Amino acid sequence: MNNYSIKISNISKNYEEVTALKNISFNVEKAELFGLIGSDGAGKTTLIRILTTLLFPNTGNASIEDLDVVKDFKKIRSIIGYMPGKFSLYQDLTVEENLNFFATVFGTTIEKNYDLIKNIYSYIEPFKKRKAGDLSGGMKQKLALSCALIHKPKVLFLDEPTTGVDAVSRKEFWEMLKNLQQKGITILVSTPYMDEASLCDRVALMQKGKILSINTPKNITKQFSKILFSIKTDNKYQLINDLRAYKYQNSVNAFGQFIHYTDKEDDKKIEDITKYLKEKQHSNIEVKIIQANIEDCFIELMTQ
Repeated sequence: MNNYSIKISNISKNYEEVTALKNISFNVEKAELFGLIGSDGAGKTTLIRILTTLLFPNTGNASIEDLDVVKDFKKIRSIIGYMPGKFSLYQDLTVEENLNFFATVFGTTIEKNYDLIKNIYSYIEPFKKRKAGDLSGGMKQKLALSCALIHKPKVLFLDEPTTGVDAVSRKEFWEMLKNLQQKGITILVSTPYMDEASLCDRVALMQKGKILSINTPKNITKQFSKILFSIKTDNKYQLINDLRAYKYQNSVNAFGQFIHYTDKEDDKKIEDITKYLKEKQHSNIEVKIIQANIEDCFIELMTQ
C-alpha cells in the first residue's frame, strides 16, 4: 500500500542562468507534518509552487496523492490547500465574504466544513464583518488558513506562513497545524525560522536549491560532529575576534548574547578555552558544553 502523500523525484528548476532547484528528491507520508527549512533563496517557494501546479519543473517529476503535478493539475487543485507567503485574499471583502467566496469556488459551503476550521475561525469570527485589509497580521494569517481549508483538502501547503507575525500568533498557528494533522491532513510548510523546525515530524534543510539533510529534527541534531561550547564574557565583540584568532578554532557563531564555538581538537576542555580568554583579558567568563540545535547543524552543513 502506498503510504506517501507527496512524491518528488529529481526535480530541477532554472530561471535563465539561475538554478533555483537542483535534483530535489524526497517523499512525504500521509498525515505527516513536513518542514522545508532555509533562508531566502533556498528554493522553498519554487518547490511549493511546482507542487501546487503553479510552475513547471525543468526536469524530474512529482505527484500529489498519486496525481502527476503536470498531467493532473486540475484534479490536484481540487484536493490541495495553498497558503502563499504573501497575504493574497481580497482586501476589500470582509472576513465572512472571503470565506464564502472560496467555499463557493470549490463547490462547498462554510457550514459543510465548519468543523474543520472552527478552532481557527473562532479567533476571527467576532470580526467577520471587518474588511480583510483591516485585520492584524495574526488575524490575516488565520483567515488565509481558514480559506485554504474550507474545501477540506487532503494536502495543505504553507509557504512561510509565520513570517512577520508576532510570537504569540506563531505559537497559536503551530498548535493549529498540529490539530489539523490529527485530522489526517498532510502538511508541507516552509519557514526561515530554525526554531520552528523542531515542531515538524521531519525536515529538509535547504540552501541554494539543494537539500543538505532530511531527517527528524532530533536525528539531525544527533549528527552534529563536534563538541559545542557556549561562551559569554563582558565584551562580546572582543570575544568574537579573539575566538576567531584562536589557532584551534573551527567555527565561531553568535547566538544572541552567547557565542557558539567548535574546536579543531576533539579533546578540547572548558578549562583550555577559559585559560585562553583570561590571557586575552576577558572578565566574567562563562564557558559550558551544550547540545547543538537545528541552526548549529544547518551552519555546519553549509560549510562542509
